[in-house]
Amino acid sequence: MDGTTARPGPGRVVVGVDGSPSAGTAVRWAAAEAALRGSTLFLVHAAGTGTQAPLLSQAEIVRSRQAGRELLDRTAEAITARHPELTVVTELTDGGAPDGLRRAAALTGTIVVGHRGLGGFSSLLLGSVGLEVAAGATTPVVVVRGTAEPVEAGVVLAAVRDEADVGCARVAAREALMRKVPLRLLHIWSDGVSARSRAALHNGGEEIARDHVRVLSSVSDRVREEFPDLPVYAEGQKDRSVPGALVDASHQADLLVMGGRRPPGHLGPTLGRTTLSLLQHAHCPVELIPRQGPGHGSTS
Repeated sequence: MDGTTARPGPGRVVVGVDGSPSAGTAVRWAAAEAALRGSTLFLVHAAGTGTQAPLLSQAEIVRSRQAGRELLDRTAEAITARHPELTVVTELTDGGAPDGLRRAAALTGTIVVGHRGLGGFSSLLLGSVGLEVAAGATTPVVVVRGTAEPVEAGVVLAAVRDEADVGCARVAAREALMRKVPLRLLHIWSDGVSARSRAALHNGGEEIARDHVRVLSSVSDRVREEFPDLPVYAEGQKDRSVPGALVDASHQADLLVMGGRRPPGHLGPTLGRTTLSLLQHAHCPVELIPRQGPGHGSTS
């Protein structure tokens, strides 16, 4: 079954809460996303008392759990005041944050994390929780970057690598429809080859360009067919740095949607070098869609 026209219902939105400014930004973004979807928002705080139990006294465990519960209650109260129509569920877990977020997301939820947490080294561009969740993603993961109150660009951007990214483009189309903004499909290929290789490819350059145009046309045609009321703009370009060009494009986007990768040297099931660069440097939230997971859809 192709599954081309399948439109899954909105899954729950799950966001990590740890009291950091980055998590606060992620919570606000997740609440707005859940409100757009008409779905439930799950606030998850990992007390970590289970893994640290041998090192903590009973009184310390009680205090840690109480502090986590109070943080969740304050956060839920603030979100309800901002989105009174939203159903908010709070979950306190004794384990680690990545496992708690995955359990709450179940099979179809979207996990939202902030760019940085409370722990870790200041030199890390992406916090350890965000890195672990994104690297092992089996459901959509959003890493919220940018400012707490970003200026709306009025467009959703989808990175298209090949025809298999039609599922990723579908997700981006649904995000654009919810926001009532156009969708921009961007296909970038690298020209970063050696002088000798460039000379060898000179005669075949036009054919290579045509191949890339076919990739973009294949994806954009299917998206336009499935979402006839959505303005869709498709652009292809050659650039020495694919990650750099996507980072630049993220300046003019409310959300960047991209598919997961498994290239040589990948970091986990879905986190390749280009993906990691976007999660570290993009100027807007980045939604990572695992190629073989709920939300991506069939690519046949």
